[in-house]
Amino acid sequence: MSAVTPIDLPIDTKTKKQLARGEKALERSLVRNTKNKLTSKGATTAAIIIAILWTTPTLGLLITSFRPPELINTSGWWTIFTNPGFTISNYQAVLGGEATTVSLGQAFINSIAITIPASIFPLVIASLAAYAFAWIPFKGRNILFIGVFALQVVPIQMALVPLLSLFSRGLKIGGVEVFDGLGAGGNSYGQIWIAHTIFALPLAIFLLHNFISEIPHELIEAARVDGAGHGQTFFRIVLPLAMPAIASFAIFQFLWVWNDLLVALVFADGAVGPITKVLREITGNRGQDWYLLTAGAFVAMIVPLIVFFALQRFFVRGLLAGSTKG
Repeated sequence: MSAVTPIDLPIDTKTKKQLARGEKALERSLVRNTKNKLTSKGATTAAIIIAILWTTPTLGLLITSFRPPELINTSGWWTIFTNPGFTISNYQAVLGGEATTVSLGQAFINSIAITIPASIFPLVIASLAAYAFAWIPFKGRNILFIGVFALQVVPIQMALVPLLSLFSRGLKIGGVEVFDGLGAGGNSYGQIWIAHTIFALPLAIFLLHNFISEIPHELIEAARVDGAGHGQTFFRIVLPLAMPAIASFAIFQFLWVWNDLLVALVFADGAVGPITKVLREITGNRGQDWYLLTAGAFVAMIVPLIVFFALQRFFVRGLLAGSTKG
């Protein structure tokens, strides 16, 4: 069957402009119809109310971060118009970090050094495992997947002490040393990377498996007919199609690790402490400097906001993936 090549007919400038206007009108009509199908007046009103309720405390926190301590202790942020007063001393105290173990700048670098690998490692492992569970038949696959899924109900608090013992003392089975421990005493990134990876894997495998298993079977079969192995199928077909889901989970994992305090308290000591530990320390021994948390919170927000807005389009694609067909 021979291919037919379309012929470009001569079109004058006026007709081109009319066609362009028609295409724009059609695009606007499609966008309008999509919005009408996905939204309603009630949903819009509820979204506006939720946005106001969510934004108001954040606005109050921002205003408080620029108020002097004496005004913070004697009046609320909503009195800013009747009782004005602004200062950057709170930010100077936070960035100075004289009462903390490490400076805020070092803690910022530590958080980046912890969060980026702790987000990449589980995604790489989970995507490979999800492909194996979805498209590689082997004995016990369903039982093993159920076991991985069941790990989500185990609270991470139950695993903190065994993991800490494993990292510090190692593992011995029947007198045979299987693993001699990291021996870093919490002063290295390795153990907190491993901890975050372990805690993230069950949910990551489950979510990515649900997405990858929905890829049309015909695509995988066509790749196999063409002689592609599992490696080529994964990297050339599955991985590009699963990128919205991977990016969505990457945002969640990044935010979880960046805002984590519990795992950091157990596995990250001294010079490798993240920014959440510094925020805990800036309030003072008795919490008397609690108002500094308002400035520290906005300093800590910078990177998560950049990550979220940079990957927002992938996040939306990941949420909508699989909701429609065609």
